[in-house]
Amino acid sequence: MNKKRTWLGWILRFVWVGFLVGLTTLLVLILGIDGNWGGLFGEMPGLRELERPEESVASEVYYSDGTPMGKFFQENRIPVFYEDLGDNLVNALVATEDIRYYNHSGIDFRGVMRSLFLSVVLRKDAGFASTVSQQLARNLFEMRYDDRFTGSLYKVPVLSSFIIKLKEWMVAIKLERSYTKEEILYMFLNTLSYSNNVFGVKVAANTYFNKEPHELDIHEAALLVGVINNQTLFNPIRRPENALNRRNRVISQMEKYGFISEEQKTFYTAKELDINYEPDSHNQGTATYFRTEIRKELRQWAAENEINLYNSGLRIYTTLNPTLQRYAERAVRDHMKYIQDLFDEHWKDRDPWTDGSFRAIDGYADRVMRRTARYKQLEERYGKGSDSINIVLNTPRKMRVHFWDENATDGIKMIPREVEMSSMDSLKHYQKFLHAGFMVMDPRSGEIKAWVGGVNHSAFQYDHVRQGKNQPGSTFKPILYATAIDLGYSPCYPLTDTELAIKLPNGDVYSPNNSTSTYDDQRMTIRQAMARSVNRIAVMMLQELQTDNVIGMARRLGIKSDLLPVPSLALGTSDVSIYEMVAAYSTFVNKGTYTEPIYITRIEDKNGTVLMERVPRREDVLSEEVAYLMTYMLRGATEESGGTATGLHPDLLRDNEMGGKTGTTSNYADGWFMGITHNLVGGVWVGGDANNLRFRTIRYGQGAVMAMPIWEKFMLQVYRDPNVAYKKGSFPKPRRPLTVTLDCSVYETNDSTQVDTLLPELPGAPEY
Repeated sequence: MNKKRTWLGWILRFVWVGFLVGLTTLLVLILGIDGNWGGLFGEMPGLRELERPEESVASEVYYSDGTPMGKFFQENRIPVFYEDLGDNLVNALVATEDIRYYNHSGIDFRGVMRSLFLSVVLRKDAGFASTVSQQLARNLFEMRYDDRFTGSLYKVPVLSSFIIKLKEWMVAIKLERSYTKEEILYMFLNTLSYSNNVFGVKVAANTYFNKEPHELDIHEAALLVGVINNQTLFNPIRRPENALNRRNRVISQMEKYGFISEEQKTFYTAKELDINYEPDSHNQGTATYFRTEIRKELRQWAAENEINLYNSGLRIYTTLNPTLQRYAERAVRDHMKYIQDLFDEHWKDRDPWTDGSFRAIDGYADRVMRRTARYKQLEERYGKGSDSINIVLNTPRKMRVHFWDENATDGIKMIPREVEMSSMDSLKHYQKFLHAGFMVMDPRSGEIKAWVGGVNHSAFQYDHVRQGKNQPGSTFKPILYATAIDLGYSPCYPLTDTELAIKLPNGDVYSPNNSTSTYDDQRMTIRQAMARSVNRIAVMMLQELQTDNVIGMARRLGIKSDLLPVPSLALGTSDVSIYEMVAAYSTFVNKGTYTEPIYITRIEDKNGTVLMERVPRREDVLSEEVAYLMTYMLRGATEESGGTATGLHPDLLRDNEMGGKTGTTSNYADGWFMGITHNLVGGVWVGGDANNLRFRTIRYGQGAVMAMPIWEKFMLQVYRDPNVAYKKGSFPKPRRPLTVTLDCSVYETNDSTQVDTLLPELPGAPEY
């Protein structure tokens, strides 16, 4: 008996000594880890890091009404708070990851003992029973990989795992002391990856189900919670069967712990995944070209302010109106499908790239192909001049190619289809597309309200609003006539449309022609001449006004592009952008005040602190009278007989003042339209990416056919929507009475004295 007691005593002493040694060792390890003794353990997250843990948060772009437009991100993540989660998400998470979550302080000792028993006694892989708090610690602080958190003992395999686990426990306890249970839950769900470059539960709910987190049904919440266990194995897009099985396991856990009934379990495990997968992409959604363009400016601003645009969670507020943007994109899509069909029928089986005389350009597609990355890759593989290059380029293969589709579920749009096509045929297919740019601006505030840079951003990334510049054709003429009005000419000033012969400095003779002979030798006012877009009268006026004065006016109106001082400047032969032209025309509507267009109003950090606010630069460049007379001149296109915009829909002109100007370049390569109302100004360009892509006749290749319908379709939608703030109205009149009459009946008289009153004194008007 005494022997048994002696042995029992020794065993108890051994257990107690072992316990005390283990406890002492553990305490020493904890103190050593916390103080990083001798650099053996690596650093621990500091108090400030625990109170304000950093995570990569996408910067979000908003429309003028505060609705989201898009994001810039490295990790696509937008955080949410606990009240935004909903019970289904919380219950699924707790049931699956940490059922005793509300009863521990960071470490689930019961779970730890169970894991040790399963691992040591039953030789099963039971893990470390990580709590939600421990997993959050692991997600927030990369203590396994970050050099700051690793010490020299990390080189010892088993010991390093033990140290890492201790660190996670210690950080978890500190997190539990710093945050409430609810805060830890939403922080955890915000830090997780949900596969497919989706981070955070808000983005996951949006991407997979087009819902907010609190709107998720039981089986949807279960799927997202299931994915976090292993993002690769349970990827719902690439491995849907695995994801379905894991989702049902989560649902079973919810039933096991009483969060749902057995009937609910049976119902929801029988459901399909029901995924509505819509990943965020700069090529999808609305305002795609706009987002790409503003990214350039935002990156520069962020670099100057030492901010990372892609992970700082910036909130970027823009001027774009979501309704007007949607109407603008619809107008472009609908018209461009029509004009492309017209263009394809116009050329039928012939290649549309031609020279100035409409002769086919031999070898055009081959020359374009040689500039492509595909061709250069083949050259590297086979060598320059190898026949293998042409064989590969002309061999059909499966590829995705974009086509216009009028039967798409959400209206006319350009969509990719999988087809059998050679690389050369694919290049020719894309080269035949016509493109468009459309911008709308509020002339009073300078705020851009709609921006459509092209027909499809995934197929064509080039922006035709600001990046692209083209000859504006006759849309430049209002700048010419603004110079005349500013110098004292009356809109009623008459000229005769007659042949011109202008001797150029190099000895050549420049003789401009009108698009038609309708007005040959006809006398008309300059308002009528601008409305009818008579070329020869425009060139006469340029000679009278002198080129430098017209270029000076263009500069005052915000045109910064190079303008050549040649007689053809009057006909818009120098390239400009839609962005510049809309701002210039807006000056006429805004009582002579040039307002620099703006599209970003303010930028906030993720905590709501304002980092930047922007107001437009303004400058008075015309008198109120000159500006109003220019709106009167532009109204001529819709009011004068023969005006190039009289074909606009009658609903637009009824009880409304609207002006406009069409533009058509030489050989019908570019079609333009500039439209103005008392509160909106828009500019449209339509044409090919290369100026050798064109219609053969003015019947189709003019601004009134190529571009004006986009403005018309857009404005009809605006005026028919009772919820849009932009209504019909009249152009603002000057505060003082006009010094000139708008009654042009004096034009019909032969009294030269009366006509002379319409002409200011100018030096050296040339003879023709």
